[in-house]
Amino acid sequence: MKMKATSSKKIRILVAEDHAVVREGTIHVLEREPDFEVVGEAENGKEAVKLACDLLPDVALIDIVMPELNGVEATRQIKQLCPSVAVLILSAYDDDQFVFSLLEAGAAGYLLKSVHGHELIAAIRAVSEGEPVLHPAIARKVMSHFASGAKQSKPAPSSRLSDLTPREAEIFMMAVRGIGNKDIARQLSISVRTVQAHFTSVFKKLRVSSRTEAVLLGLKEGWLSIDEVQLSNE
Repeated sequence: MKMKATSSKKIRILVAEDHAVVREGTIHVLEREPDFEVVGEAENGKEAVKLACDLLPDVALIDIVMPELNGVEATRQIKQLCPSVAVLILSAYDDDQFVFSLLEAGAAGYLLKSVHGHELIAAIRAVSEGEPVLHPAIARKVMSHFASGAKQSKPAPSSRLSDLTPREAEIFMMAVRGIGNKDIARQLSISVRTVQAHFTSVFKKLRVSSRTEAVLLGLKEGWLSIDEVQLSNE
């Protein structure tokens, strides 16, 4: 377990990966960015949960297959114990069981290890601002899953959805269409901080911890349709 001094002006990152060479290589890529600071590294899931709650990084970069506690359970515990930490999955696996379990556990993003360094860097910046990031292959898998089971008509909105204020519902639907926080703020003439505050309220009312989890809930419950949702920038 390694920890470093922190800087409030940088995006603070925890890297959890059991293969030392991969972990060190990832950290090397991240630390070249002037606005990034790797504040901790973990070699197993239990360590990842402990460091996430002790250090409260902006982003926890988590692998799936780790000793002691796998990435799915580590993600679930991190989001339950320290929900302010955004979890970004970086894995070689895209099995359905992992994808849906991790997204439902509250992961803000899911990337495959085939991504280039600049894509990982952009994803970390995005999830640190509360925006979802899915590898195009993962996004296609999610959309295909729900498209195959889509119903002809939508059921009545769930009580959780009806709990949203008109402004919260408006912001949520803009996010569903793939509009980022800054563009939402610009279009509605409000601050990014206000947009983030609305999302905090939306997540609490929907009992989710990320935009991606909220979209999955909407698709599952039937109050979002496939053609309304944008999960990838591909």
